[in-house]
Amino acid sequence: MSASDLRNDLLKIIGENPGGHQDTTVRETFATKLQEYSKAEGADSSDVIFAIGKAVFGVELESSPPAKKAKTENGHAAKPADLPIVDFDYMKAFMKEVFLSYGVSPERAETCSDVLIEADKRGIDSHGLGRLKPIYCDRMDNGILYPDRPIEIVQESETTALVDGNLGLGLYIGPHCMQMAIDKAKKFGVGFVACRNSTHYGIAGYYATMATDQGCIGLTGTNARPSIAPTFGVEPMLGTNPLTWGIPSSDDFPFVIDCATSVNQRGKIEKYARDGVETPRGAVIDDQGVERTDTEGILKDMVLGKCALTPLGGAGDKMGGYKGYGWATTVELLCTAIQSGPWGEDICGLDRATGKPKPMPLGHFFLAIDIEKLCPVDTFKKNAGVFLKALRESRKAPNGPGRIWTAGEPENDARTERTGQGGMKVPVPLQNNMVALRDTRPGLKEKYEKLPFE
Repeated sequence: MSASDLRNDLLKIIGENPGGHQDTTVRETFATKLQEYSKAEGADSSDVIFAIGKAVFGVELESSPPAKKAKTENGHAAKPADLPIVDFDYMKAFMKEVFLSYGVSPERAETCSDVLIEADKRGIDSHGLGRLKPIYCDRMDNGILYPDRPIEIVQESETTALVDGNLGLGLYIGPHCMQMAIDKAKKFGVGFVACRNSTHYGIAGYYATMATDQGCIGLTGTNARPSIAPTFGVEPMLGTNPLTWGIPSSDDFPFVIDCATSVNQRGKIEKYARDGVETPRGAVIDDQGVERTDTEGILKDMVLGKCALTPLGGAGDKMGGYKGYGWATTVELLCTAIQSGPWGEDICGLDRATGKPKPMPLGHFFLAIDIEKLCPVDTFKKNAGVFLKALRESRKAPNGPGRIWTAGEPENDARTERTGQGGMKVPVPLQNNMVALRDTRPGLKEKYEKLPFE
């Protein structure tokens, strides 16, 4: 059977058996079918069906090569504290070699690996090594993004530009565009670059920090596959669309606010399922307008298109959900209106008729403001630092953690901790991904005969 037929069978099992995860026969049928789907040509390893299989139906897939359980020296299964720590430089070099094996040019492979390792350094594990195989490699394998395409300038002025990424890796398209905006800002005070036909560009905070490192205020945003419903609506129409600012400061780290415009992302719902807890009310709404809290049911209905995430502020307008909806829409407009770019179902990544993966042509935008054109950058940093320090030193909630953070500080804490421990911990699933890439990508077996955790 084709991947699309197998996926349709899985959707049918989910749709026809609301309580199927409690039925042994249904679980076994689902597990067998999911195993077949995982091995079918054209199956997308980032498909939410796999997360549903694990979190809801308890299906642990056999992998190829077979998944290995991390163990300590006494043979017991490794706990998070026992996981191997891999040096950042080693991990970045490994990721670069993977990109090179796909035909990415050396300069661009260096940039791509830098964007990913920066996420791991900041503690944003969802966007670092964890994205290498399922998002970038698998999509290149499926032919829905390309390893080394030209970046074309469609239209340009002294302060603006529209570029076309030609469905190349967003990990090198994004840095190219942000640097264009910064270079224009350094000459004329402000630079704005819009991009069309790009792909997933990693953590948005990377680009905001590019600006702060060069004495600029930075802003960036990207659209994504539809998952947020409009306020008072139930259909997924908007991506989780981050709106990300970077502002220099006299602190050891810049102020960088990098977050989605939804209450939660799908990965957070999956974590609730693993932890066996309910989803907070107001974070998810179904096609009947019901605010759902049943995490396992939510996961199943999300893949069936019967649930949507809500914007910041939650469902309805009681807690200001229309504000998050407005910001998500702002990002979508700036990623599509200038670019004449697709949105909604056209960037869902799946051909509904065949069930096969299809390209996801995303739009981005990048703004840089050169502070020196307005005031001395050191004065700006001092003023910003004084205010941010005042926030952190303000009166604490008596029942809180005893500390107030400002944006960018948690990521700086993670960098300090991980640098101090000698690198990043590598969970077993990511170890398996590294082994699979090492064993299947040309040239990697010779360079990485034994990985640090083997």
